[in-house]
Amino acid sequence: MRYTSFLIFLLLISCGSVKVAYDYDSDSDFSSYKTYAFSKEQIENLEISDIDKKRILSSVENYLNSKGYNFSKNPDLIVSIDTKAKENVYINRYNNYDYMGWYYPYYGYGSGTYKPFTKVVGLLYIDIVDSKTGKLIWQGSGSGSLSANKLTRDQLISNFVFRVMESYPPIDN
Repeated sequence: MRYTSFLIFLLLISCGSVKVAYDYDSDSDFSSYKTYAFSKEQIENLEISDIDKKRILSSVENYLNSKGYNFSKNPDLIVSIDTKAKENVYINRYNNYDYMGWYYPYYGYGSGTYKPFTKVVGLLYIDIVDSKTGKLIWQGSGSGSLSANKLTRDQLISNFVFRVMESYPPIDN
């Protein structure tokens, strides 16, 4: 189980190809919200390491603080986070050519070889709930796959969270 949790988190930190989606309640007045807190129960149930939880929470906190929100024990908003992973299977075709001498290196007859490979895609969901009504007012999600990157783990997580959160609050409010 710990191996699966590690894979899920590794997927979250690949920012090279993060796909983001969000939705929100257009009836909510986002300007009326000033404070936030995290859903302790939801955070405790995440199946990733405590260090990775801390990195994600810190990144969300930094983003919300940069937008003028303050952490509070009596918050206007409750932030909930969830992670998931899925494995996609792809098949690549490689051509094998029988070459006809050194003069025509690309001329020849060939056959194809098919090689399957898998790519694990990690998903990060961030839900923001009005603490007084219990209504979901905003949800952002990001998906990404493992890729080589020269950033530190902290930077990768911060970038991934920023990409998901950059549409909060919605600009038409």
